[in-house]
Amino acid sequence: MRFLRNWLEPRILGIVAAVASTLWIFIEVAEDVVEGDTRALDNAILVALRAPGEPDSPLGPAWIEAVARDVTALGSFTVLGLVVAAVTVFLLLARRHRTAMFVLLGTSSGMLASVLLKGAFSRPRPDIFPHGDFVISASFPSGHAMLSAIVYLTLGALLARLVPRRGLKLYVMSIALALTVIVGISRIYLGVHWPTDVLAGWAA
Repeated sequence: MRFLRNWLEPRILGIVAAVASTLWIFIEVAEDVVEGDTRALDNAILVALRAPGEPDSPLGPAWIEAVARDVTALGSFTVLGLVVAAVTVFLLLARRHRTAMFVLLGTSSGMLASVLLKGAFSRPRPDIFPHGDFVISASFPSGHAMLSAIVYLTLGALLARLVPRRGLKLYVMSIALALTVIVGISRIYLGVHWPTDVLAGWAA
């Protein structure tokens, strides 16, 4: 019993610390956004990602913008919804009902939270140049960043539990983290989100 307690306590403290840290980041970013303190930095980053003298064109060759659109789709409601549905059905067929419900409820609650937060803050999208992707919702927090973090990191953690070696676990989580990061960066590069939207989405 003592061994179990000694094994669990550091992990529980680590989880609590991680949750507290990300919650603090979200609150700090949200406060600064509401007060308008992030506008100058957000503008500077977006302008830096535009071709000199051509604000309508992202920095770099045209194919990079096409790649960014492909990457950003990995964080869309459609793609993530299909991934979650496929994984949930697989888990149900494998008779892992608890895990299936965990995946379904966890991702669904994340999507609901994203919608509610966007409605609460109602931050306008960047308007300093045309968007590189079609958008219909408010800007803060980034739904693509938030939902890709929820889905890919959740699925990565579940898959990491199934592989035996530590190196494989690290690889799986690295891929999940990389997908989350590049989706968020693509939103900034395409000019459809302020950088602080993406940071808040990751934290949320």
